[in-house]
Parts: sequence; C-alpha cells; structure tokens
Amino acid sequence: MLSNTLNSVELLEYTDKYDEQLSNYHLPEEQLQFTSLPLDKIKNPNVSNTAKHVVLILEKSMTVGYFSLEDGEKLLKYSTNPNARLLTSFSIDSRNQGKGLAKTGLQLLPEFVRKNLPGIDEIVLGVNKRNTPAYNLYLKTGFVDENEFYEGPKGPQHILHLRV
Repeated sequence: MLSNTLNSVELLEYTDKYDEQLSNYHLPEEQLQFTSLPLDKIKNPNVSNTAKHVVLILEKSMTVGYFSLEDGEKLLKYSTNPNARLLTSFSIDSRNQGKGLAKTGLQLLPEFVRKNLPGIDEIVLGVNKRNTPAYNLYLKTGFVDENEFYEGPKGPQHILHLRV
C-alpha cells in the first residue's frame, strides 16, 4: 500500500473486500467508450483475460478509482521492453472526478510499482487521440509521448511511456 497522507489518497492492490464499493462505481457513457467498469475488468474474461494487477485508488479508505497493470500479449502491442507493464482501464468514479484524485494516483504510481512489482522499470499506455483530457493528464504526471501510435479498436492511440 502506498499513500499520500496530505490528500489521504493511496494505491492498493485489489482484493474482493472492495467488491461492494466497486459494484457502485459509476462512469458516464462518454467515458465508457475509452475504459471499462472495475468489476467487468476484474471478473469478466471477455473484457480482460491477460495477467494483470488491478490497483485501486482510495481516498480515506473509499474506492474512488482504479486501473490495471498488464503483461502478456496485450503489452507487446505497445512495448518490446520485457520489464514494462501496460496501464489499462484507468478511471475515477464520476462522483469523484475534478478533485485531483487521478493526478495524485498517477503521481503515486512509480513508487507503487517499485515497491510491489520489483524489476519493472517502465509503464506504458495507449490513450485514444480523441481523449485529450486523459492525454494531457498523463503528460502532466510524467508520461512521455515518443511519437508512437497504435491503431486500437476504437481508433488511433498515443503510446506514452513512464520510466520508474
């Protein structure tokens, strides 16, 4: 577990004790085109069947966001680095958006990876070219655009890199 006591925000690996909170997770339709709801990602093999670490973003012990760090075949579409992980499905529950929680969660990411995933030295992600707010957020939190693109199922994506 990694926390920022100033904001009382922490990153924690998923356990099923958070399922009830996650069952009430809400995202508007326009955001669901770019991501999936947490329990769909966690429990539905049709949404994700690759090896993954699901990470929860908590504020004052309440789940406010989540993301997944994946390896395997999916990662190879974005990076040839065997010590990388692919960040997918990053979101903040719609009732908690606009509070800086996404930014804080991403700022906690490098230390979380160093503590919980030894040997991982890079996080990569794809962000849809149409998702400008997410693209700008990732750049503000240390991700680098190396001018690489991936043609995803929902259109072209910027591939961004974060060294940890």
